[in-house]
Amino acid sequence: MGQSFDHAQERPQNIDDILNGLDRYNPETTGIFQDYITQQCEDRTYDCYANLALLKLYQFNPHLTREETITNILVKALTVFPTPDFSLCLHLLPPHILHPASTASSLPAAGDAPLSEAVQKLTTLNTLLSEANYKGFWNTLDSDDLYADLTADVSGFEELMRVRIAVTVGQSCREVERTVLESWLQLKGSEFERFISDICGWGLESTSTRGGRGGMVIIPVNKENEAKGTVVRETVQFDQFARVVKRAYEQPA
Repeated sequence: MGQSFDHAQERPQNIDDILNGLDRYNPETTGIFQDYITQQCEDRTYDCYANLALLKLYQFNPHLTREETITNILVKALTVFPTPDFSLCLHLLPPHILHPASTASSLPAAGDAPLSEAVQKLTTLNTLLSEANYKGFWNTLDSDDLYADLTADVSGFEELMRVRIAVTVGQSCREVERTVLESWLQLKGSEFERFISDICGWGLESTSTRGGRGGMVIIPVNKENEAKGTVVRETVQFDQFARVVKRAYEQPA
């Protein structure tokens, strides 16, 4: 059975007390939540429920908003894709952030506020991930120095993203060409081999085995990627439709 939405194993007791009491709506707890976000970025933990609570406080108290904290929340939400956490966070942001001057274009406009531009860029990354365009994700991430600035506070961001991509690939594939997976993980050579063997526990098939077509990464069978046939048996008896058939022959009143 999966964990409940509001559960976070690493959540400190003082944060848990705030979330389960009336203090979660107290503006004075904003600083506590902001420090907790910083802690999550540093120690690679994640607490979606607490992050959403802080964004809700920002809704009620716009003067307390810290743009850097908002971008850190969104970046942390990226590290747990394909969950809907990023979209949940977006829905708690004010309209002028989500629909800036460049709303007619996919690129930020010169008149956009810095936070609007940051949110647009992070939304672009989320869209690429949701489309399983992992190569495009890495290319976009490397295309602008602003992305490096946005993800700088999140410790091990690239490593976390590689792990999430690997998890998603492992749920849908049994084997992948090495060159393709290298582009998805943005790793090559010994670093790539170490990642798939030590982190993922996958195997690597040599080039010669595939007749020179290129090495293949072999992913062990799991409950998500195993193909199983399903036999559907109808258990409805004809007698159960007796009233329907009878009414079909009845004369209208």
